[in-house]
Amino acid sequence: MGNTQRGNEEIEMEFSLDSLQPKERASFALRALYEAAGCRKYHMGRFEEYGLYQENRSFLSSEQVITFTDLDGRLLALKPDVTLSIAKTAQPAPGETLRYYYHENVYRPSAESHTFQEISQMGLEMLGAVGEAQVQQAVRLAAQSLAQLGAAWVLEVSHMGYLFGLFDALGVPENARPGLLEKLREKNAHELRRAAQVAGLDAAGADALTGLLELSGSCEETLAKAESACRNDRMRAAAAELRALAKTLEASGGAVRLDLSLAGEMEYYNGLVFQGYLQGLPRPLLKGGRYDLLMQKFTPGAGAIGFAVYLDELDRLSAPTPPVQRNSTGRVMLNVALPKGRLGDRMYDLLARIGYGCTEDYNATRKLVVENSAAGIRYFLVKPSDVAIYVEHGAADVGIVGKDILTEASADVYELLDTGLGRCRMCVAAPADYKDDPSRPVRVATKFVNIAKSYYASIGRDIDIIKLNGSIELAPILGLSDVIVDIVETGTTLRENGLRVVTEFMPISARFIANKASYQFKHNEMDAMLEALRKTLQEETK
Repeated sequence: MGNTQRGNEEIEMEFSLDSLQPKERASFALRALYEAAGCRKYHMGRFEEYGLYQENRSFLSSEQVITFTDLDGRLLALKPDVTLSIAKTAQPAPGETLRYYYHENVYRPSAESHTFQEISQMGLEMLGAVGEAQVQQAVRLAAQSLAQLGAAWVLEVSHMGYLFGLFDALGVPENARPGLLEKLREKNAHELRRAAQVAGLDAAGADALTGLLELSGSCEETLAKAESACRNDRMRAAAAELRALAKTLEASGGAVRLDLSLAGEMEYYNGLVFQGYLQGLPRPLLKGGRYDLLMQKFTPGAGAIGFAVYLDELDRLSAPTPPVQRNSTGRVMLNVALPKGRLGDRMYDLLARIGYGCTEDYNATRKLVVENSAAGIRYFLVKPSDVAIYVEHGAADVGIVGKDILTEASADVYELLDTGLGRCRMCVAAPADYKDDPSRPVRVATKFVNIAKSYYASIGRDIDIIKLNGSIELAPILGLSDVIVDIVETGTTLRENGLRVVTEFMPISARFIANKASYQFKHNEMDAMLEALRKTLQEETK
C-alpha cells in the first residue's frame, strides 16, 4: 500500500503542464479562465441538420459542408460552425444573460488542400441581455485568453457601426458595400478609391472612405481621430462604445490597437469586432464580435457577443526556429520576399536607394537569403508565383508580387501599395474573326483559372476551362479553345499570331503586400519602409 501511494505521488510530481503541446496547455488554461468568469461548458453533437446551414448560409465562412443521410432519412452535416448551433438552442429568457464556453471541432473546406479539414476551437458566447457590462467582460476575456498563451500578443478592435454609419453618411449603395468592405479588409487604398468612385462617390467621399485606413494605432490617439471624423449618430454611438471600452482595453496588459478598417462580414457582425494575434503565428488566432442579427433569428430581441480561439494554430509554436532566424541580432528584421528576375532587381534597387541595401550582391551569389542587420532587412529570393504564399504563411513579412499572381492565389494578405511597376493588363483575346456563340459555353485556355472563372461569372457566361502553362496563344490557333485569358503588355505577340484583344478587364502592376500578423508586430518598420518607398516612386514618375 505504501509503495503504491508513493508511486502515484511520483507520477503526479512528474506530470507538468509544461510537458504538453501548446494547444493542450492552452485548452487547460482557457477552460480555467472561462469557468472562473462564470461560463458554463456547452457540449454539442458532432452533427447538425443540414437545413440549419442552408437557411443561414450567409452567416457561414463557406457554403460548402459535408453532408450525409442518417438511418431515419434526415440530411445531416458535420458541423462547420459552433456559434450557429448555440444561437439556435440557447433560448435565453427576457433579461437573462447566458454565458457559455465550448471546446469543439468544426469541419471546413481548405483552399490549400482542396479538401475538408478538422479545426479545433475553443470559444465563449454571451447571449440574451448583452449590454455594456457584458461587452466589456467579453473583450476583457478575449485579451486574457491571448495573455494565457505564453507569447507577445496584439488585440485589434473595430466597430461595424462606425463603418456602416460612414456608408450611410456617404450614401453608399447597399450592393456596393460588400466590395468596399473587402478592400478595407485588404488595406487596399488604391483599389478602394477606385471602387468608391465606381459606386458613385465623389472625390470627397472617396477620400473619406480611404481615410478609414488612417484610423489605426493606439487606443487614445486613434479614438480621438475617429470621434472628430463622426458624421452621424450611428458613428457617434460606435465611437462612444469604443470610448467606454478604452479603459478595459488599456488595463488588459498587452498591445491593443484600434483599427477601424477591420471589417467583419456584413451579414454576421453588427457592432464591435476584434481579432487577436500571437507573435510567431502567421494569421489571427482569435476572432470575435457582436452578432445580434444572427441571434435575433432564433430569439427576437436578444443580443450576442463572442469569440473563437483556433487552437490548431498553436501547433506552430512547437516547431523549431527556422535557421534564418537563429542568429538574432536583437533588432527587428523585416523579411522581404523578392521575385527573381527583372521586377525583383528593380525593386531591390529602389529599396537599396532608400537605405535597405545589403553589402552582398545577391545576383553575384548562389545564396537565396541575403541580409543587412544594421538596416534591419533580410531578402528572400523566390519564384514570382511563390511570393504571395511566403507572405501569407508568415515566412516573409512583406513581398512584391504582380496583381495577376495575387488575385489568382486569393492570398489572405494586406495589399498596401500599388508600386506602378510592370504595368500590363489581363485580357480576353481571340482570333481576328472570332464571334461569340451564346448557344454553347466559351472554351477558354488560360493559366489563370480562377481569374478567368471570376471574370466570366461576373458577366453570367458559361465556360469550359482548359488549363495551360505556356504558349497560351497557340490554343485558339489550333482550335483547342475559342479564346484565351492572359496578360497583355504590348500586344505584339497577339498580333503576330493573328489574335486580337476582345476585352481588357484587369489592370496589373506590382503590389507591395504584407502578412497580416507581421503587420501587427512590425507595423512601425513597415510604415517607415512604405513612406520612403512612396516618396521615391512619386519622384520617379515626375
